[in-house]
Amino acid sequence: MNKKTFFILVFFGILHILFCMPQPNNKTDIRTMIVGIDSEIILADGTKTPAINFDNAATTPAFIQVVEDVIEKLAFYGSIGRGKGQKSEFSTAIFEQGRQKVLDFVGASPEKYTAIYVNNTTDGFNKLATALITSPEDIVLLSRMEHHANDLIWRHLCKTIYAAVDEKGRLILEDVERLLREHDGAVKFVSVSAASNVTGYVNDVHSIARIAHQYGAEIIVDGAQIVAHRAFNMHGANENEDIDYFIFSAHKMYAPFGSGAVIGVTERLNQHTPRFYGGGMVDVVTDDVETYLKAPERYESGTPNYLGVVAMLKAIDILKTEIGFEYIKEHEQLLLRKTIDGLKAIHGVTLYDDTNDISDKVGIVVFNIDGINSGDVAQMFADRSGIAVRQGAFCSHPYVFRLLGIPDEEIAQRMREPNFTMPGMVRVSFGVYNNEEEVDIFLQTVMEIISEL
Repeated sequence: MNKKTFFILVFFGILHILFCMPQPNNKTDIRTMIVGIDSEIILADGTKTPAINFDNAATTPAFIQVVEDVIEKLAFYGSIGRGKGQKSEFSTAIFEQGRQKVLDFVGASPEKYTAIYVNNTTDGFNKLATALITSPEDIVLLSRMEHHANDLIWRHLCKTIYAAVDEKGRLILEDVERLLREHDGAVKFVSVSAASNVTGYVNDVHSIARIAHQYGAEIIVDGAQIVAHRAFNMHGANENEDIDYFIFSAHKMYAPFGSGAVIGVTERLNQHTPRFYGGGMVDVVTDDVETYLKAPERYESGTPNYLGVVAMLKAIDILKTEIGFEYIKEHEQLLLRKTIDGLKAIHGVTLYDDTNDISDKVGIVVFNIDGINSGDVAQMFADRSGIAVRQGAFCSHPYVFRLLGIPDEEIAQRMREPNFTMPGMVRVSFGVYNNEEEVDIFLQTVMEIISEL
């Protein structure tokens, strides 16, 4: 058998597996919608077991229907926006019409907003920030709970100030307003997470928008941790509560093909240009002059990730229509309560956020097992039970250090030690497909680890 024949057989074998798998007919069958749900991994003792993924806040597996749609659309793939062939026009139509689906997903009026395709949330923040910031003296107000994607780029482009979090890690809205008031209209942007990737707290971004607009600032929302868990709407109770910019990644919503989106006020987007240049964003280029297209094309230089967009659009359909966010919220709250109560009952476990009122949390729990480094704990979960959790400081170091009660001076001192180990936590984060049986295995593993200390 030659290589060409071999790869053809493999390709059609994959198609057969994907298309012949049973499709769910109710919400109890959601696990059958996930690629690799029954994939077995090898434990430290050599036995095999189905993997348990409790690291969904980092990235999610793919929906089977997403993969199927990518393969189907791949058969008719052509250059986006740059050709007259039938495949090119087919792909371009899906790509462009998909913007409306993205706007609908976040309740954004097309009369006010534009959807821009990006690679992920970090890419979206970098492109947006380089467009919006016009002076190193510009001021951006962040919170102490932000992911590095919504922190580091601002630090490098302009001045940053930070609103505080309380002892349980929730953002203090009064501190947002205090900082805006003290800077007397000088803050240009307020940029905050819709939901924390560390504690899962959901921020009242529409109230923050109202406060920001009152002091002449625009609001940017990091939507990475909200889009797979709660319905989101760019519009608030009135125009003063509308969100100006919203950024999210598809790989956190069961479409891990390298896509995401920035939704922004069209008028404002057209007033700026990102510092990311190339073909596709320009109207005319001469020896000495270039003119730029309007948003969204102005922000999408280079050949776009068409298949990533296809995957994202299909994931939107599944989450919004087939599963529904009310079910997702209810299911996550069930798993959260069971996990938190189980951990609270185990001596030797320390939890770091609010373990009583979880109504404003998406499916995330952070904890430590006393006396064991978080990295070692994560390895034990993998070795013993095939459970994937996240360990460390989750690309939100200042927030995690605050929750751990470690001041910056102590971190600086520890970093000078030859055997420095990053302080951190263990994070459990749920997807819509996780179930109570997996939580039981997780809690049993915690008890086994502690019993052997």
